[in-house]
Amino acid sequence: MVYSFIGFLLLFTLIGLSSVWFSRGTKEDYYLASGNVRPWLVGLSAVATNNSGYMFIGVIGYTYATGLASIWLMIGWIAGDFLASLYVHKRLRSATSASGEVSYAGVLSNWYGQKHSSVQRLIGIISLLFLLTYASAQLVAGGKALHVLLEWPLWSGAVAGAVLVSLYCFAGGIRASIWTDAAQSIVMIFAMGVLLFVAVFNLGGLSESLAQLNGVKGFMDWLPKDLVFSGWIGAALFIVSWLFAGLSVIGQPHIMVRFMALNDLASMRQAKVWYYLWFTLFYGMATGVGLLSRLYLSDTGSFDAELALPLMAQQLLPSVLVGLILAGIFAATMSTADSLVLSCSAAITHDILPHNIEKTWLLKLATIMITGIALLIALSNNQSVFSMVIMAWSGLASAFVPLLIFLCFAKQPSQFISIIAILAGFSVALIWRLLGLQEMVYEGLPGILTGIIVLYAGIFFQSGQGQSKQV
Repeated sequence: MVYSFIGFLLLFTLIGLSSVWFSRGTKEDYYLASGNVRPWLVGLSAVATNNSGYMFIGVIGYTYATGLASIWLMIGWIAGDFLASLYVHKRLRSATSASGEVSYAGVLSNWYGQKHSSVQRLIGIISLLFLLTYASAQLVAGGKALHVLLEWPLWSGAVAGAVLVSLYCFAGGIRASIWTDAAQSIVMIFAMGVLLFVAVFNLGGLSESLAQLNGVKGFMDWLPKDLVFSGWIGAALFIVSWLFAGLSVIGQPHIMVRFMALNDLASMRQAKVWYYLWFTLFYGMATGVGLLSRLYLSDTGSFDAELALPLMAQQLLPSVLVGLILAGIFAATMSTADSLVLSCSAAITHDILPHNIEKTWLLKLATIMITGIALLIALSNNQSVFSMVIMAWSGLASAFVPLLIFLCFAKQPSQFISIIAILAGFSVALIWRLLGLQEMVYEGLPGILTGIIVLYAGIFFQSGQGQSKQV
C-alpha cells in the first residue's frame, strides 16, 4: 500500500517538475501558461480542481450521514455550474485576452479598460483570505486520509501535501498545476470507479445493493428529514440552494483561471465537454460510494463520517488498491491546493501589491510563503472539510459572482457601485453563516442575490443621474 501510494506521488511530482522545461520565465506564463493550454487539459484540470478533497472526504461523509437526499448536491451543483457556463466562460476568456491581465481580479476590474484599481485590490484581498482557508481544508483532508490508512499523525499528510505542492508550483507555475491536475484527474476517477465496482460486487450486484440500501430506514428518502421548512417550500429551498452552489463556480478564481488559460476561444465548447462529462461521471460515482459506505460502516456514532471512504477502502480492497485510493485522495487534495496557492500568489503579486513585480523568483517566493501559511492554518485547525470548503466557496461566490454576471451582460457599474456590491454580498453570506442560517439555506444564495440587487439599483441610479445631466 505504501509503495503504490508513494509511486503515484512521485509520478505527479515528476510531471509537475517536467513543466519547467516549457517555462518562459514571465508572469503571464507563470500564472496563465501564456494562454496556450489545450482544451482537454483545461477540462480535466478544472474537474480535478473542482472535485477536491471536498469530494473524497466531505461529500462522501455528507452522503454517508444524509443518504440519497445528498444527490441534490450533485444535481444542483452540476446544473448551476452548467447554466453559468452558458453566459460566462467564453466572455471571461475573451476579456482576458482583451485586458492583457493575468489574474481573475485583474480581468474583472479591467473588463472594459476602466482600470478600477480599488476593485482589483479588494477582490485580491478577499480572494487571498478565503482561498487560504480553502487551501488549508485540502491539506486537512489529506491528513485525515493518511491518518486512517497509514496511521500517520494528522499533521503528516498536511505537511507531505504542502511539500509536493510547493515543489511543482515552484517549478512551473500554473502549467505544472494543470499538467499534474490532468494526471490526478485520471487517477481520481479510476480510484473511485474501482471502489464502487468492488463495493457493489461484494454485496451481490446492483439489485441486491439497492435492496439493502432501501432496508436502512429513511436513508433512501429523496429529501432530508431535518429541513427547516416542511413541505414543498423546504424542498424548493434545499434544491435551489445547491443550484446556487453550482452557479458559484464562476466566483472561484482557482477554477476560472483554467478557462482563462485556454489556447483558443473557439475551443471552449470542447473544453466544456471534457469538463462536464468527467465531472458528472466522477460525482455520480462518489455519491454511489457514499451511499454504499453506510452498509459497510453501519455504526454511525463511532467515527468521523468524513473518514468513510478511506475506512471503506481499507475494509474492501487489497493493500495495493488501498494505495491507489489513498493516491486518489491525495491527488484530489493537491490538484486543488496547488491551484489555490497559485491564485493566492497572483492576488498578492498582481492585485494587492503594485503591478511591477515581474521577476519569476519573486512570484515563486510568494507561492512558497502562501503554501507555508496554508499549512500553518491546517495544522492549527481540524474542522470539517465539508464545512470549511462551503464557507470559502460561498464567500468567494457572494463577493464576485454578481459583478461577473453583470459584466458578461455588458453592464458597466462604476467602481464605487462595484465595491459596495462586493462588500454587501460578501457580508450577507458571512453573517448568514455566523447566525447558523446555512442549515436553512446555503449562504451563497442570499449573498449572490444581495450583490445582484445592489448592482441593479446602483446602475439604475447611475443611469438616472446621467440622464439628468443631459437634460
